[in-house]
Amino acid sequence: MAGADVKRTVEAVWRIEAARLIAGLARMTHDVGLAEELAQDALVAALEQWPESGVPDNPGAWLMAISKRRAIDHFRRRERFDRKVEELGRDLETEHTPDFDAAVEDIGDDMLRLVFTACHPVLSTEARVALTLKVLGGLTTEEIARAYLVSESTVAQRIVRAKRTLAEKRVPFEVPSGAELPARLASVLEVIYLIFNEGYTATVGDDWMRPALCEDALRLGRIVAGLVPREPEVHGLVALMEIQASRSAARVGPSGQPVLLMEQNRGRWDQLLIRRGLAALDRAEKLGGARGPYALQAAIAAVHARARTAEETDFVRMAALYEQLAVVAPSPVVELNRAVAVSMAYGPEEGLKLVDELMAEPTLKDYHLLPSVRADLLVKLGRKEEAGVELARAAGLARNLRERELLLERARAL
Repeated sequence: MAGADVKRTVEAVWRIEAARLIAGLARMTHDVGLAEELAQDALVAALEQWPESGVPDNPGAWLMAISKRRAIDHFRRRERFDRKVEELGRDLETEHTPDFDAAVEDIGDDMLRLVFTACHPVLSTEARVALTLKVLGGLTTEEIARAYLVSESTVAQRIVRAKRTLAEKRVPFEVPSGAELPARLASVLEVIYLIFNEGYTATVGDDWMRPALCEDALRLGRIVAGLVPREPEVHGLVALMEIQASRSAARVGPSGQPVLLMEQNRGRWDQLLIRRGLAALDRAEKLGGARGPYALQAAIAAVHARARTAEETDFVRMAALYEQLAVVAPSPVVELNRAVAVSMAYGPEEGLKLVDELMAEPTLKDYHLLPSVRADLLVKLGRKEEAGVELARAAGLARNLRERELLLERARAL
């Protein structure tokens, strides 16, 4: 295999295996920062060795074995050889190959432990989210910064401080229990949803979607729902992700281009995922969580899912749901989405009024969807020249190649 092909293979393997590799190493070493360093060392070894030796049959197991050997070297240098070698060496000496496809419904799953460890109360909420997205979701600091509308350097500092704090405080690598669990749950759900969002609409890169991230988020969401079945917002989040994921096949055209929601072939929507999502939403509502932020967003997604055609969508109900969401989880992005729903329910003039009120919002200064939405409304009002300016501005702000191409194509069409 040529060097370039091996490099692409290593990158693909890393994307698939990194989270599980880091999670497994964190359980063994009880140090998230060290686990990430060991995993990175294994990645370098793969880049050096695979061009000559070839890609192993089980690349994930190969990376884990290399990481364990590096862990032994590390602890030998730190004069804790006897205790750690006995613990880690047993795994290396066995003939058993690690099963990286084992079922993840087990509450003791390493990835779930990693989520809760990274969301420990000794860290700030921002640090918990950034660290978990980095080590579990595989996102870069730039992608996390885009998701939170903050600078890349800010995210990098949060991650470094978070890993240092976890090590200094000797935070146990475990799933919390008892009264501690609810306190940690909110940030865990936030992390899972951000991972899903990055997979559903990639902020940067050449691909419109990153399905592996959506799958990771869905799996983690289902695990947490099984762990705390009486928490309505967990079911609300699962419902939201299931319904959103149901559209995945219809969101991408033959050449990888984005297909917007109102233009999608609804026959390609996954009805099994829709049924699962509606069932999860029903559970959330029966548990008294109908007004939770995730349950409200799931209810909005359900309005689309229940409409056989775009024209049958109940936008009046959707606008009302967004109004409720703006009360319980106020944010400029929610207001922008509410403006879209209002425009569909009551006309583009009403929607444009709300959008114009957001034009001076500092956190949306570099948010490409603000001028994109404004352009759509201007087109409907016949103000095509203004719309073209907004689309050009949106394309300049978009970091995803596919999304940028779509915006430029719409501008040319005017």
